[in-house]
Amino acid sequence: MGDVALFIRVMPESPEVDREGIKAAIKDKVPSLQEIREEPIGFGLVALKVVVVVPDAEGQTDAVEAALNDIPGVERAEIVESTLV
Repeated sequence: MGDVALFIRVMPESPEVDREGIKAAIKDKVPSLQEIREEPIGFGLVALKVVVVVPDAEGQTDAVEAALNDIPGVERAEIVESTLV
């Protein structure tokens, strides 16, 4: 088995949410984090594009998505793309 790269969009609850706090929480909760980028959406709302590499094993993607959704200030985190690496 190989690894899977997950491209995840993390949407904050509102434009006023502390994005730096969310970034710090992501770094703490997801040890396999590769990159975090900001993506302006509109009306002051900025999504976070997160890249994570996990082993290609059952339940890994769900665990990462659940960990990101549990972060305070996050409305939703969803995997938008995945690929084998």
